[in-house]
Amino acid sequence: MPEDRMPFFSHLEELRKRLIRSLIAIGVGFLLTFNFSEWVLGLLKRPMTTNLTFQRTYPFLTATRGQNVDLVFLAPAEAFWMHLKIAFFSGLLLATPFVLYQIWRFVEPGLLPREKRYVLPFILLGTVFFFIGLLFCFYIVLPFALHFLLTYKTEHLKPMISIGNYVDFTVKFLLAFGAIFELPLLIGLASMMGLVTPQFLARNRKYAILFNFVVAAILTPTPDVFNQTLMALPMCLLYEVGILAARLVSRGKGRAAEEAAETA
Repeated sequence: MPEDRMPFFSHLEELRKRLIRSLIAIGVGFLLTFNFSEWVLGLLKRPMTTNLTFQRTYPFLTATRGQNVDLVFLAPAEAFWMHLKIAFFSGLLLATPFVLYQIWRFVEPGLLPREKRYVLPFILLGTVFFFIGLLFCFYIVLPFALHFLLTYKTEHLKPMISIGNYVDFTVKFLLAFGAIFELPLLIGLASMMGLVTPQFLARNRKYAILFNFVVAAILTPTPDVFNQTLMALPMCLLYEVGILAARLVSRGKGRAAEEAAETA
């Protein structure tokens, strides 16, 4: 075993240290955001009070004031637990850069010098793509989804949404879109590792579309086709972006191989 290779128990100790630091960072984020949980809840309610409509003339997409549905709690402790949950997820988002840094410090010793230069860009891009997914869901998907679902109210059927159900609904949507916006990055990474090629991805596009709709059906908190389609269509678009990323990686590999052949 090479001398610079860390023993197994040293790896466990390093992992324990990084996990503890990450949990402390999340705990600090939780404490910092708990007093602002009411403000965050008001922010989460904004998609429900906004209607987005398409039009043929500029600006093509307009936002109007939607329904002002009051949230209720159906159990004595439900509102309190929802404030705790909101503070936890807010703290997790706040601590995300530090947690990613801890992951980087844990895997860094096992990487080759040429591999290390790709890690930080991937972490930064992964964070950026995740937050783009959150913003896309918050400003585009959630207003459409909530407006569509609330149109099913009738004279004898009025919406009465509990704070627990609403927070779970919005958080699941936000996290799901944050995750699926990592797709181009994951495809680029798989191409860099030689697991897929642009030709393979383009050839199997129809299976990818079917897979995207199946995943959307699993991830969508509601069983309706409308919201599943709202999630599946961006996934299909992100798959195409992933193909472009794989082509860029493939071209980079080709240039690197040519340079290596010339210097040999």
